[in-house]
Amino acid sequence: MTSADWVAWHDHYDRPGSSLGKRLAVVQDAIRAALDEGAETVVSLCAGQGRDLLPVLAAHPARERVRARLVELDPHNAELARRAAPDGVEVVCGDAALTDAYDGAVPADLVIACGIFGNISEAGIRRTIFTLPQLCAPGAGVVWTRHTHAPNLVPSVCAWFEQAGFARTALVTDGFGVGAHRYTGPPTPLRLGERMFAFVQERPR
Repeated sequence: MTSADWVAWHDHYDRPGSSLGKRLAVVQDAIRAALDEGAETVVSLCAGQGRDLLPVLAAHPARERVRARLVELDPHNAELARRAAPDGVEVVCGDAALTDAYDGAVPADLVIACGIFGNISEAGIRRTIFTLPQLCAPGAGVVWTRHTHAPNLVPSVCAWFEQAGFARTALVTDGFGVGAHRYTGPPTPLRLGERMFAFVQERPR
């Protein structure tokens, strides 16, 4: 996939009534709720232009306390996120699938894994979920997305989160799935050099 594909993909957010725009609003509500509950350290996987977090953070009263790392492989999208990022938000142009990308930024109070599960294999989704405790502080929230067309893996994703030590706190399905889970397990050290996933779709979803 070319860099231009990933940049142009974000245009769907701005189309009135688009499914992606509706999904973004639900994701932002979940992020806002996590910040309302006191989340102060955030990591975002495959962060794109940062549209999930940055607009919410800009308007939130806790914005000056929040420290975040956004990891994005596409250099153009990473630069756009960097331009929009306030103090306290670090944008890393790197491979979000590698645990090394989060060294020094975890454990986090909030992990954002949006726009990933629709682009990777079923085995990759499961492996990612079972790796996420390494990124999470005890009690941390995770916000994730997955499309609901066949095969609809949203129920499986929820089950895998529960098996990995997470409790579901919210789930919205409206042609897309947006879930929120809270980590209920013990502290888990970050193991460097692990790969969580690899993208397999021709176009992102």
